[in-house]
Amino acid sequence: MKIEKLDISKEKFDINLKFYFFLKYLVKAKITDRQAKIILETFALSKELDFKLMLLAKVNSLFGSSKKGLQSQSFIGSILDIMENSTDSKLFIFSLKLYMIKDLLLQEAKTRDFLDISKLENLDPLSLEYDKVTLFSPYSTRVSGALLSLMFFDRLEDNETSFISNDAEILIKKLSIEAIELQKKGVEPNQIFMLMFNESINQSIISDSGLNYEDRILSALIDIGIPRNTIKKMHDENDTSTEFDFFFELASKKYGIGAKRTLRERYKQFIKTAQMTDIDVMIEITLGLDLTEEKAKSIRKYGVYLFVSDEVYQMNAYLQKLEGVFSTKSLTIKTLSILVKNT
Repeated sequence: MKIEKLDISKEKFDINLKFYFFLKYLVKAKITDRQAKIILETFALSKELDFKLMLLAKVNSLFGSSKKGLQSQSFIGSILDIMENSTDSKLFIFSLKLYMIKDLLLQEAKTRDFLDISKLENLDPLSLEYDKVTLFSPYSTRVSGALLSLMFFDRLEDNETSFISNDAEILIKKLSIEAIELQKKGVEPNQIFMLMFNESINQSIISDSGLNYEDRILSALIDIGIPRNTIKKMHDENDTSTEFDFFFELASKKYGIGAKRTLRERYKQFIKTAQMTDIDVMIEITLGLDLTEEKAKSIRKYGVYLFVSDEVYQMNAYLQKLEGVFSTKSLTIKTLSILVKNT
């Protein structure tokens, strides 16, 4: 079966490339609401006059001479450099309006994630359920963002405004007319907007990133009564190739803990260190997703204790039968004290 040759006309490519460039540089310029309002007013007043020249005359006063202001001037200047005609001016104004709506959509996209994260306060931080919520969190925002963007532009095309407040209805209707007009010229609003919007989502995810697995274990250790200021990260004195994620002393005994969501091959290093270290108790804490009976027995053979998520522990009878293997629900001061006696 022959696949038809895919062909994008130069005109369609050029206008969408320019659209994306406008969106990207507006983000870089970090346009404020006040600045956007002045730009929109300038466009409204320009009518048959040259909007580009009118805006160029206002750039210095609009952004100021501070370091940030000069950077914004540079980005807006780059946009103005490639604006060649009235279609470009309309495309820029359309881009500006979408840029101003971007944060509203972003906040909406993050709502589902916030709802999921709010469940964490009732979950064991070392459980699979807790891990699942935090693991899905960034993907939840991305998927919500993509679907919201699609719905938003679908409604723009249909001139549907019932999803917004009455105050914003005139703005959205105008935006809808502009979107339909630009589509006739080859602009693909949703697809190009999503390129920029997805980058904003990714940046937001990085800024809002939550606790990693080690942070959760640190919280668990503090909760059971081990003072935060006594817990540190350090390399083993006799085997510097091994780093303990958590090292502390309890009742004059030394504890070294390795903590990773999955074991992979890291547990083999811990086994080697167990044969030469003078630490009283060595512990591996893991979700147990890649734990097998063979790995568990190898770890225990060399005196390393193993704590796994309660869900994995309850699902695997062999773990419950192995001495020295525990559910993370058993991570208590009492259990840690017992481990010293068994060593």
